[in-house]
Formats: sequence, structure tokens, C-alpha cells
Amino acid sequence: MSALDDAANFGLAEPSDAYRLDEDSLSRWMAANVDGFRGPLNVSKFKGGQSNPTYRLQSADGVYVLRRKPPGPLVSGAHAVDREARVQRALSQVGFPVARIYGYCADTSVIGSEFYVMQLVEGRIFWDATFPEVGREARPSYFNAMCDVIAQLHSVDPASIGLGDYGKPGSYFARQISRWSRQYQEDPEAGRDANMDRLVKELPGMVPSGDEASIVHGDFRCDNLIFHPSEPRVIAVLDWELSTLGHPLADFAYHAIMYRMPPRIVAGLAGADLAALNIPGEAEYIDRYCRATDREAISDWHFYVAFNFFRLAAIMHGIAGRALRGTASSTQAIERGKTFPELAALAARALENLT
Repeated sequence: MSALDDAANFGLAEPSDAYRLDEDSLSRWMAANVDGFRGPLNVSKFKGGQSNPTYRLQSADGVYVLRRKPPGPLVSGAHAVDREARVQRALSQVGFPVARIYGYCADTSVIGSEFYVMQLVEGRIFWDATFPEVGREARPSYFNAMCDVIAQLHSVDPASIGLGDYGKPGSYFARQISRWSRQYQEDPEAGRDANMDRLVKELPGMVPSGDEASIVHGDFRCDNLIFHPSEPRVIAVLDWELSTLGHPLADFAYHAIMYRMPPRIVAGLAGADLAALNIPGEAEYIDRYCRATDREAISDWHFYVAFNFFRLAAIMHGIAGRALRGTASSTQAIERGKTFPELAALAARALENLT
């Protein structure tokens, strides 16, 4: 199990003062906006997650999950819980596995920030990308399930479910590189890195020709999926904060860098004996995605890898900044932030295959 995704990130805890909710105010809002709700509420906070704090709400009629913006100063455009609620509502129309959304609240006077309330989906979350809890013979089916779900997402027509305006059309890589470069450069408190500076300078000139657009999740990893309690089937995809309309190969490559990701950073397979574990290799996994999305192959693979390590490095740099300012939502934020230089180095290593 990853050093950063172990028991310290799993389970529930009493919210600290900065993250405590006004339970009376929240109960009144839920009574007015969530069908069937009956108080009183008992609130606890999930330990995992670095960005939008997530809570378990126990009520007289059942259990709910609440996602909110974190307290304190925030980067412009980040922590868009309204977008999380919108995309999940839209995808539920076509049977894509997401939690049911019960309500979204833009009124910051209720608990101090925007939030939404959704279904608690009962199932299994695998924090370790080797799926150690799964038998060797069954393991390929879990990888196939992950691959098929992200291919399903990229096959949904955004306009058909009301998401035609969910992101800007075209130039996805140019815009993303600009966005994460700017976030990195505007937060000097979290430090500077020579590899990151090089990526900021060189990546814009290496974007492959051609463009595509689909709904992209932005953080598609095994630990952001809920699997059926006993079957190799994804029943809910979580954490949609980074979703938008974007290039599907950027989204898939982010998921597939699990093969190159040190497991102590996030759920990854670097260093794992895939044959012994009976886990499909990177090439086999890419081939399955290509077949599911009617592609012959993926050229410029190293660019997509470099881009995604760069993007993740920028995200971890932001976490480091929030940890320094005391606004990160997890006790593991400081350790997450320390991975920034290593991720920038992995991006630079992939960049070497392009130059």
C-alpha cells in the first residue's frame, strides 16, 4: 500500500475547527432541498483527498456525502464544486457510473462555502494499484473494467447530455500548459524547480498536431473509483473537480501513467512485477483503450506522459503552497507537496524522448 495512501488517508475523523460544519444550518438547508431528508445530522470528515473536503452525513433517513470548497484563500477557478455536481448529474442520464446528486448550494452563508450533497455509494476503493485484495486470476478483469470505463467516458457526446459548453473548444494542451504554468509561477512560496522551469518553457512547442474533444475526468485513478462489493465492475467514478471538455488522450495518458508512477506518490505500478501479479502491461492496456475507442494506435505517447507528469507536478506544487498557508484539506498535504520535484523530474525524463 502506498505510503501516502495508507490508513492515514482512509476512514473518518472528527473535523478540525477549520473544517467544522454548522450542522443546524446544514440541516435546515437539507430539509428544504433534499427530498426525504430527516434530521438530526451527525457529521464526520473523510480523511482522504487533498482538494475539496468531503464529509459523511448520517441522518435519520440514511447516509449522504457532502463535498465543499475548502476554507481560506483559493486559486482562481479551482475547487469548482458546482462543476462537479453538474457533470455527475449529466453523466447519470446515459448510465455512466456516478453517484446521484441530491442538491447543490451556492449560498456560502449555509456552511461558509459552496457545496453539494450526493449519494453514498457502497463498494470497494483500491488505494494500491496492484490490487492486492484481488485474486491473481481475477486481477486482469479489474484493469479491463477501469480501461473500459474511461473509454466509455470519452465516447459520450457532450452536447447530447447538456455539456456542450462544459469547456472551451480546441487548443486543450496549450490552455492546460498555460494554466498549470501560471499556477506554478504565481505561487513562489511553494518553491521553484529547474525541471519544472524547463517544462514550462519547452512543452508549449511540443504539442502534437490535430485536436479532439471529449468529456475528461482529469484525475482518473483506481483510488478515485468505487468498485462493486464483489465484482470487477466500476459502480461510481469520484472526484470530478478537474473535469472539463478536453483531449481524451491527455485524460487516458494521465490514467495510464500508473505504469510509471512510484507507488509512494499516488497509486502506481512502477517497480511492480506485472507478470507475477498478472496485471496487463502498459502496451496491452493502451491497445485495449484503442480498440474500445476505435483507434489504430496512439502516436506521440511520450508527449502525453510528459504533459501529465508536468500537470501532476503543478497540482502537487499547489498542494505544497496550501499546506504552507494552512488551507490544505488533508493531514497528508505536506507529504504530498514534497513529491513535486520528483514528479517534475519524471516529466523531464519523458521529455527527453521528444527532443
